[in-house]
Amino acid sequence: MNQETRNPPPDPALIENAQRVYGLLKDYYGIPEWREPLPPIDELISTILSQNTNDINRDVAFHQLKDKFPNWEAVRDAPEADVIDAIRPAGLANQKGPRMQAILRQITEERGSLNLDFLKGKNREEAHQWLSRFNGVGPKTAAIVLQFSLDIPAFPVDTHIYRVTGRIGLRPEKMNVEKTHTWMERLFLPEQFGPGHLNVIHLGREICHPRNPDCSKCPLNILCDYYRNIQSTSINHPG
Repeated sequence: MNQETRNPPPDPALIENAQRVYGLLKDYYGIPEWREPLPPIDELISTILSQNTNDINRDVAFHQLKDKFPNWEAVRDAPEADVIDAIRPAGLANQKGPRMQAILRQITEERGSLNLDFLKGKNREEAHQWLSRFNGVGPKTAAIVLQFSLDIPAFPVDTHIYRVTGRIGLRPEKMNVEKTHTWMERLFLPEQFGPGHLNVIHLGREICHPRNPDCSKCPLNILCDYYRNIQSTSINHPG
């Protein structure tokens, strides 16, 4: 059984709907820009720090790490406690610190230096697979490094994107997060991956909350399965 049989392509109507989603969010939020692009190693460490925390805490921890150590080799070779102390604002420091150092050591052992530019010569699957081998690097982390640092199109899926795409019906209801990454890449054009990722996150943070989403303000409510269902429930069971 080949991959296409295991993973049938999305229905053309769903692809058309995804394009409407992209257009509506672009009209509502504009074309967003990623924060200042980082070298691949920097982006990898920054994204690991971002896990289970917010952007502000991630940035504080990242800048403390950069201020405390002159380069990534120094982070790699530092006493574990010093790295943990530097990244404490990002949370889960006792877990993230040793993982980051282990990743930096493994990259050095395999590549001879802490440089990931060689991944630019690989295709999406090869580069994603290479990054995903490391403990602490999941599909989202790998996809962020590809899309925003290596210029390899990938659609990162975080908790906001997973929630929003489920509510508006852009993915099968029971599809897991890991499969949603490649599914989204089949719905959008490569040049839409970055802006689409950022705008859906914006919607999830600002309007499509986990609880009590503000559907009346949502630019996607005209095509949202979730909104359609609650409207139907309201009509059938008034007051």
